Amino acid sequence: MGVEDKLKEFGLVLPEAAAPVASYVPTVEADGMLYVSGQISFAADGSLIKGRLADDMSVEQGQAAAERCALMILAQVKAALGGSFGRIERVVKLGVFVQCTPDFTQQPEVANGASDLFVKVLGDAGKHARAAVGVPALPRGVAVEVDAVLQVR
Repeated sequence: MGVEDKLKEFGLVLPEAAAPVASYVPTVEADGMLYVSGQISFAADGSLIKGRLADDMSVEQGQAAAERCALMILAQVKAALGGSFGRIERVVKLGVFVQCTPDFTQQPEVANGASDLFVKVLGDAGKHARAAVGVPALPRGVAVEVDAVLQVR
């Protein structure tokens, strides 16, 4: 079953790949690797998912925001690979940034929202190394930002 079929199975819709808002490109492919710039948390309606974990957001809301970042990563990957997921070998690494209060320590649980999505839609190829860190602020006030490195053929 392909990525698009898996997304449908879980009731998820792939968003349109977001255009960069500053001086960078969404993806760079080099030596069999696809580097995906940080993707921020957009809701299904296109609005930003803003907030700070342990202040005005729960872990579950943070996980949902992280999942939305992962969906945007998949949208960027699809655009970079000519509209197909067929060249994906595996997700190598995620970097997950969580806007949170200084005493919040559940960044790994929030990051699971992104990690779990990749495993759901890519199986073993979605298993990856990861960093999950708390930060005092993220672009546009979003709750979560995720970047990725994928191995492609």
